[in-house]
Amino acid sequence: MIRLFGKIFSAPAVSTAGADFVSDTAAPSAHLVAQLEALNRSPYLQLADSGLGILSVFDDLKYDRADADLMSPAMRRFAVTQVQPLGFRQVSGSVLEQDGSGARIVIPKLHSLGASPFDITRYTPKRAADFYLLTPTQTVCRYIDCYPLEEALDRALGLVRKHPINLYRLMDYLERKPTHSAFRSVLGDIKKAQREAVESEPLCRRKALG
Repeated sequence: MIRLFGKIFSAPAVSTAGADFVSDTAAPSAHLVAQLEALNRSPYLQLADSGLGILSVFDDLKYDRADADLMSPAMRRFAVTQVQPLGFRQVSGSVLEQDGSGARIVIPKLHSLGASPFDITRYTPKRAADFYLLTPTQTVCRYIDCYPLEEALDRALGLVRKHPINLYRLMDYLERKPTHSAFRSVLGDIKKAQREAVESEPLCRRKALG
């Protein structure tokens, strides 16, 4: 969990709106998906959505509104070490590429501390065969923007039981458009599922990566 320095700084029907994808349309290979699914054995990293191409890295158990939703150096280092045995090598500060396949894992850059988690991929395009590495909150934002309500809720419930999200930040950045308004109506379900998970084994003992 990264706290804002407030005193210093005053498949399914998938949408491809925005700049999330470049022109390449090839899907990830089944072999690569199977490799990444094996990461789910870790409590800190999981393939959160193979269709959208999202890996989620655990952030924290508790949040408040002063927490910035961004990838900490410790979260980034952990993810990098976990995918290295799969042949991924860092080719730039925000891109890892797999030897042989050329598939990439892209770590989107946060453009400002006050940026909406819904915009995290807007300025960092990727190919359809590549994957984003996101925080859990950013991952749920992609669910909300890319899936019908029922499926977005289903996927979010599955995620928060392993990787809790910053519900405060999510609520603050939900917009007034229909898809966001619809999801606002089910936030109580997310909150209940997350609270139960955080208070139970094994999640209650999990420590943040830093």
